Amino acid sequence: MKTLTVALPGREYDILIEKGLLDRAGEYCRGVLPKAKRLAVVTDSNVAPLYLQRVQTALKSVGFVVEGIVVPAGEASKSLEMLGRLYDQMLSFGLSRTDAVVALGGGVVGDLAGFAAATVLRGVDYVQIPTTLLAQVDSSVGGKVAIDLPAGKNLAGAFWQPKLVLMDPECLNTLSDKVFSDGMAEVIKYGCIRDKEFFDFLDQCGGRSGVMEHSEQVLHTCCDIKRQVVLADERDTGLRMILNFGHTVGHAFELAGHYEDWTHGQAVAAGMVWAARLGEMLGVTPAGMQEKICAVLEKYTLPTRILCPWETMVEAIGLDKKRAEGGISFVLLDRLGWAEPKKMNTDQLLEQLKRLYEETA
Repeated sequence: MKTLTVALPGREYDILIEKGLLDRAGEYCRGVLPKAKRLAVVTDSNVAPLYLQRVQTALKSVGFVVEGIVVPAGEASKSLEMLGRLYDQMLSFGLSRTDAVVALGGGVVGDLAGFAAATVLRGVDYVQIPTTLLAQVDSSVGGKVAIDLPAGKNLAGAFWQPKLVLMDPECLNTLSDKVFSDGMAEVIKYGCIRDKEFFDFLDQCGGRSGVMEHSEQVLHTCCDIKRQVVLADERDTGLRMILNFGHTVGHAFELAGHYEDWTHGQAVAAGMVWAARLGEMLGVTPAGMQEKICAVLEKYTLPTRILCPWETMVEAIGLDKKRAEGGISFVLLDRLGWAEPKKMNTDQLLEQLKRLYEETA
């Protein structure tokens, strides 16, 4: 088993990575939730038929009373309406402040269930059991939980660290190629921002089968990078912004597609290409970086170009959570394997992005 510890003072938790871990979820959850009697297991309509019964059986075997709550699969479930339904079902189940929530699924489930845990009864413990590649390497670690608002994605949320993260790489076997590729965008991002050797390794793997041969190593590497960044900047005010490489423009692509046409990973992939090209234009990023990133993205069937109305781009920049008074922190690559947030005047950033927009139109 590969283990990482997120050593936040007073909120420490472990990330456990091992094949077959779902069947031992009970013993590990009991270890971090000694007082809990009831567990609300939140999952979605795609994951429930695959893993809900298996996880419930493991949890019941150590004495937990378990209630499965299934939400519709998809980004639309990260809503105020669905959050209200979760509250109702959790309270009807008899959830108390000493009980806990388990998030079983991808990033949508983790964000939604985590935000419900952070706010119901003024906060209860929760455990992440991510089942998609994107959730395993990104959204399940770090404590960011949120729902979407009509104005944009993840605009209502909290920092609420889990008590434990359990990752079973065998869950990745049931993912479609599209969902697997979706997660690979975040995997490739880690190589771009902090580990050139890992980026080169992904290039050599060449596709899904190559990555799956080293699944535990890949998950461990990504989670270790995120762990280090979170420990340095839990509240996303400085270094943690590097995790948003490709996301500022990527969110515009998601918005343009009404969060339906493009997956998060697809949008981030094309956003990384824009960020690399912008860095080259500004003289921050070495020439040729855009082409190098494109070549690896294409090996994992990720888009390198997405069309987006300029008005949507401007709207997304205005909603970006990395904005501060007078400007925005846009993440650029100083070199492959090293990213830094660069504070830019919003008008100047939009001017540069308009040049890039016209170049790619």
